[in-house]
Amino acid sequence: MKIPKAIQNLSESFEKLPGIGPKTAQRLTFYLLHNPQDMLEQFGNALINLKKETAICSICKNIGSINPCEVCADENRNKNIIAVVETPMDLVALERANFDGLYHVLHGAINPLNNIGPEDIFIKELVERLGRNTNINEVILATNTGMEGEATAMYIKRLIEPAGIKVTRIARGMPVGGDIEYADNTTLKRSLEGRGEY
Repeated sequence: MKIPKAIQNLSESFEKLPGIGPKTAQRLTFYLLHNPQDMLEQFGNALINLKKETAICSICKNIGSINPCEVCADENRNKNIIAVVETPMDLVALERANFDGLYHVLHGAINPLNNIGPEDIFIKELVERLGRNTNINEVILATNTGMEGEATAMYIKRLIEPAGIKVTRIARGMPVGGDIEYADNTTLKRSLEGRGEY
């Protein structure tokens, strides 16, 4: 059986998305095929307007609907502290945790295996921002704790430490609700090293 070109094209487009394999791409395509036309048009318009109706903040590199973004424009935020995150989704996670400082979004992490160096993410802009803003007295390196996130945090720390700004790293260790017996050795070691008073 020959698959219609429209179905094949949409499936191939879905396959280009991260985490979507051929079977999931086909499932999504056939799911959409069974929806009313007005729902498909609404979906298509949302996709078309995604880049048109968003902007990268000129200050923190967050993605928002205005420039500067809502976070940078908020006068009630703590302007003395910046959390450096890898992605806008990481920013959203810290917002859910009620972080009230500012952000800087790198849009990635240093990853030599994928040819991503410091010049490919917004590190230079962070250093320039810190040079212009003398109110910042702490930078929290909130990159992921994997190899790429650690390498990125170390690189940034070496760049900004000479400026006399306090550089901290997010704590690592046991998750809330986690069982010690199932934790790996590295997690347990970091939990013990980062312990605090109770």
